[in-house]
Amino acid sequence: MQQQVLASVNFSNGFSSAWNSIANIIPKFIGFLVILAIGWFIARVLARALDTVLRKAGFEKMAERGGISKALAKSKYDTTALICKVVYYALLLITLQLGFGIFGTNPISTMINGVVAWLPKGLVAMVIVIVAAAIARVVRDIVGSALSSLSYGNKIAMVASVFILALGIFAALGQAGIATSVTGPVLMAALATIAGVIIVGVGGGLIQPMRQRWEGALTAAEREARSASASINAYQAGRSDAMAGQMAGESMQPTVMVGGSSSTMEGNNPPRPTSQATDPSTWSPPVS
Repeated sequence: MQQQVLASVNFSNGFSSAWNSIANIIPKFIGFLVILAIGWFIARVLARALDTVLRKAGFEKMAERGGISKALAKSKYDTTALICKVVYYALLLITLQLGFGIFGTNPISTMINGVVAWLPKGLVAMVIVIVAAAIARVVRDIVGSALSSLSYGNKIAMVASVFILALGIFAALGQAGIATSVTGPVLMAALATIAGVIIVGVGGGLIQPMRQRWEGALTAAEREARSASASINAYQAGRSDAMAGQMAGESMQPTVMVGGSSSTMEGNNPPRPTSQATDPSTWSPPVS
């Protein structure tokens, strides 16, 4: 019975099928390694080139103005190096996607395809946050400088900066597709709350309290504006007086007549005597 079973098994076909499978997979594996080597080399070159371009374009200075560099102060990477690292690993993922694509459809390729499809959105989201932080910092500096003479100028500048940064973060999350079902309603609720408070509070039942507060705020603002204007006028008047005094001092220098010509006395230098007054041969006694 066992002899009949062994006789019915075709070992030659099994070995042939296994050898065919090995022969088919070896070229694919070699191609996979070649793709990995070429992709790794290209990723390193592009990452270095991107680092050079970003630093020459002033990207790091913009990140410093936005305060991103301060957040990465304890990290071994600055903002530009971090962006370049993200690009480097993104290119490696693309290389893996191409390499595993040789073996056909498989779970690893499906997962890498999803990550690679999200990477451009993630990079754009990072750029949005950096640009929004830089704009918020610039707005805070400009508004703070323009309203420096007011007691509440720094508060207004800080509120404007935080508002711009919050809008940038919401835009980045929406671009990256992260928690869009949460960030969208939260942003709409915040804006609706602000609008509702302004409409109901200012135009509704809080008219009298708001009117008193607005009058007090406008009175304080007018008082501070007058104080700032008086300081500027006093500075201009003092500068004009100083320039007028300097010009008057230059025009009041005394002059003396020497030999029929006028000479201006400058400092303590007396006029030089003429040759007629110092030559004894030309002297004559006075006629009585």
